[in-house]
Amino acid sequence: MTIDTKRIREDFPILKREVHGKPLVYLDNAATTQKPQVVIDALVEYYSSYNANIHRGIHALAEEATGKYEATRQKVADFIGAPDASNIVFTRNTTESINLVAQAWGRKFLSAGDEIVLSTMEHHSNLVPWQILAKEKGLTLRFIDIDDDGQLVAADIERYIGEKTKLVAITHMSNVLGTINPVREIADRAHQHGALVLLDGAQSVPHLPVDVQELDCDFLAFSAHKMLGPTGVGVLYARKELLEEMDPFMSGGEMIRRVELEESTWNDVPWKFEAGTPNIGDVCAFSASLDYLSDLGMENVRAHEIELVQEAVRRLQNVPGITIYGPESAASKGGVVAFNIEDIHPHDLGTVLDRHGVAIRAGHHCAQPLMKRLDVVATGRASFYVYNEPTEFDALIEGIEAAARLFRAPVHTGA
Repeated sequence: MTIDTKRIREDFPILKREVHGKPLVYLDNAATTQKPQVVIDALVEYYSSYNANIHRGIHALAEEATGKYEATRQKVADFIGAPDASNIVFTRNTTESINLVAQAWGRKFLSAGDEIVLSTMEHHSNLVPWQILAKEKGLTLRFIDIDDDGQLVAADIERYIGEKTKLVAITHMSNVLGTINPVREIADRAHQHGALVLLDGAQSVPHLPVDVQELDCDFLAFSAHKMLGPTGVGVLYARKELLEEMDPFMSGGEMIRRVELEESTWNDVPWKFEAGTPNIGDVCAFSASLDYLSDLGMENVRAHEIELVQEAVRRLQNVPGITIYGPESAASKGGVVAFNIEDIHPHDLGTVLDRHGVAIRAGHHCAQPLMKRLDVVATGRASFYVYNEPTEFDALIEGIEAAARLFRAPVHTGA
């Protein structure tokens, strides 16, 4: 099935608006995606029709809210190929999911001298929690480097994943380079040495078919808002036996089985990790975004983005003084193109593009070690999703040409 972007765009009310008198061209999807009307309606429906706290009431609204909330958990499990809904813990975002593992698993099972393997392309969310834990516990962090094509260095994978490795925490898809990492190969090597594997799936789950059993990962973290869903909803997938062994991340109501004055016992997983009233309405609305993507088919989402990347790179390569980062092959990367243009700071470029109605991201993208590795302070980043179409690149190029004129760097881009 080919994705019909013209039809899809009709589902997104925000795409009808103008920015500075220009039609909105939204190319900042790696930061967050826009929401279709069905997701907006689902959120309104919760507050309009069955707003109630969950798991605690026996009245009709509470039972309906609980049913919708738990149905979303099952839908998430199905979407990523998890064996059971009890593998799914709801959090606020990918960052909280990773911190949950660092605190609830890492603090309990890691000790001085143990090693955690990461990469130089990690988002800060999959770096800083491990830095803090390493200082607290006396752990050693090892970093797989990247080559000039933005791919992980195979020799480093062999070198750093060894007998002292207890965890490999790595991004499935880079939020800057778009690199899709060979995570199943990494998981195989890690498991050979008795180590666990955590995947940062913030970019991969929204853009690729992902099956946790095929990838053989132990943990997977991702967010609803990057896949057409509401903000404030994150997911942690974990093998059930790990969740059983881990201590609670937060404590209070809902995550308990019995409370006495001097001690308490914990609820079953996954509720052991969901203290207090959760983000019920947004979780229920997340269900609609999962349905939307499932109806499109993740294989089709992936194919559409490969086409967009190919066309974007073809157009951008005609810009004099441009440097494009990451794998050359669109088949090796997700729907992200990071670039710099000589004599134009990314922030200046982003500002000019905004005046043309084009939204990109400019900065270090919460990946400062990667910026250092690339020997830059920042990049521009255009990122795509199901509602983007190649004709939008006309506005992108037009804005780049305007920035070049403004900063005295003439550009002749051609077609």
